[in-house]
Amino acid sequence: MPSESPAGALHRREQLRDFLRTRRARLTPADVGMATAGRRRTPGLRREEVAVLAGVGVSWYTWLEQGRDINVSTEVLDAISRALHLTEPERAHLYLLAGLNPPRAGGFRASPVTPELRRLLDAWAPRPAVLQDRYRNLLAVNDAARTVFGYGDTDHNCLVTFFTNARYRGMQLHWASVAPDVVASFRADAAHHPDDPEFRRLVDDLSAVSPEFAELWARHDVSAPMPAVKAVRHPDAGDLVFDTTVLTVAGQPDRQLVLYDPRPGTGTGERLRELVPLRLAAPA
Repeated sequence: MPSESPAGALHRREQLRDFLRTRRARLTPADVGMATAGRRRTPGLRREEVAVLAGVGVSWYTWLEQGRDINVSTEVLDAISRALHLTEPERAHLYLLAGLNPPRAGGFRASPVTPELRRLLDAWAPRPAVLQDRYRNLLAVNDAARTVFGYGDTDHNCLVTFFTNARYRGMQLHWASVAPDVVASFRADAAHHPDDPEFRRLVDDLSAVSPEFAELWARHDVSAPMPAVKAVRHPDAGDLVFDTTVLTVAGQPDRQLVLYDPRPGTGTGERLRELVPLRLAAPA
């Protein structure tokens, strides 16, 4: 966690106090498998009951809930999260309020692409748009992206396509200068998931078929995502230049919506409007 001012730390601990109190108040002993004896003056679990469920000292938990400046560990926060039946977003929030970096969500779980996202991709036409996951797998591609970039039925991962699809690669005006940034960004993302074997499998498989990727991966360069320009030379429309915007899907942090917008002053917008309807209207 970055350094914070004394006032900021005090505010954070006050938020922690209120958060724990409200999470405790919403549970009953029956919710956590505890017997109820006699009348209870306040709703929800008592502090000592949470402490027992989490396996921590009553005094220590009381200090934590009072917002005192005490040291906490990830193991204890996870135990409290389980005791209070916190959701994954609530668990991450607890980490932040306790002054620790939240854990990465465990285990990547694929889920269907929602109709809303598919409609958004289609509505972006005639501009290209794709939806990808953390591995750069192409989850959804609008027709404009297929037409402009040449994505075919065998293109399932944009990183693999970038290095192995000769037609796609041949259309890129600045492939050699862009390739190092592509790999450096992927390495930076992979570092957030050290226990995910799918990253290693993808790297091993791609290294075996692409010497260029293997050489760039061996450099260990990393870079943060940044606004990029994508330039392609289309066989029918000529040079097309796009500003690229990458948006994280709300509630699905492992999915990114990549939107391509014609760069002003390049004539891309005009050529794109002619190209995409022509291609989409052509017989299969």
